[in-house]
Amino acid sequence: MTSVLTRPVPAARRPGDTRGPADTLFRRLLLFNVVVVTVAGVLLAITPVTVSNPLSWPEGIVLALGSALMVAINAVLVRATLRPLDGLTSLMERVDLLRPGQRLAPTSDRTVGHLVDTFNQMLDRLEHEREASSAHALAAQEDERRRIARELHDEVGQSLTAVLLGLRRTADRCPESLRGEVAEIQETVRDCLDEVRTVARRLRPGVLDDLGLSSALHALGADVSRAGDLPVTVRIDDRLPDLPPDTELAIYRVAQEGLTNVTRHADATSAGIEVVVGRRGEKLFVRIVDDGRGPVGAVEGGGIRGMRERAILVHGDLTVNEAPGGGTRLELAVPLGRSTAGGGR
Repeated sequence: MTSVLTRPVPAARRPGDTRGPADTLFRRLLLFNVVVVTVAGVLLAITPVTVSNPLSWPEGIVLALGSALMVAINAVLVRATLRPLDGLTSLMERVDLLRPGQRLAPTSDRTVGHLVDTFNQMLDRLEHEREASSAHALAAQEDERRRIARELHDEVGQSLTAVLLGLRRTADRCPESLRGEVAEIQETVRDCLDEVRTVARRLRPGVLDDLGLSSALHALGADVSRAGDLPVTVRIDDRLPDLPPDTELAIYRVAQEGLTNVTRHADATSAGIEVVVGRRGEKLFVRIVDDGRGPVGAVEGGGIRGMRERAILVHGDLTVNEAPGGGTRLELAVPLGRSTAGGGR
């Protein structure tokens, strides 16, 4: 498994340093109020405006207008200072670590800008930690898949093969009246053996290791087509460059989960499913399109979130939208020439 590099954590503010963003913001707001009150006092001192007791109507109107002006100026200055916090709050509400790259735009205000930079750095650390933990978790998952697939093939598969051979010898020696039942048992064991091999192949596709991504995706499409009675068309660009093993595995797993979601939830019709792998500029894309119900109103489940985690590991971007003619369009875009963040085969 590829090791994951850790990013440096910004140094914490010293305990004796009280000039943090909150303290600076407080001083700025206090300065605004002092300036407004001072200006109002100077204007009152140098203008012929007086306040008598009892207060007359003209004096009351002037005093009310002056107070309203002071409040308005103070509100404008405070609002201009706090406006970037609206964007910070909005981003905090919608941020999702499975959709990396969401950041606040820098601002010229040094006080609020420091807060924005700190929040963006926090998102950098959280996304990096999520990427690292996902890499370790998925690597452990792949190791477990490999172990289970090997045990199914070597242990359970071999045992079922031995049972099948024993039944064949028994069928040759048993009475004619029992040969029909033995033959039925043979077919049942043979079906079980096929299921075990299919499960082992899904857990760990040997064709991906032996023949590469293109052959593995064609084999996957054929398996899904047979299992779901839906035609699966796989079209792969022959000019694709060689990909790192981790990237091939991530693409295969995304395609596998995408096709599984279609067969289980999309209610696709006889038009079937289309899987396209090609190159667009400096990115490789994998697109899965069906003509089923579409993603409108659907809640993203564990399958979609798992695909997003796979996409993050190869610095890719996963989108799930409604297809132009109805149905669902799932697309994974992976930048070429970059290694994965972690994970193993």
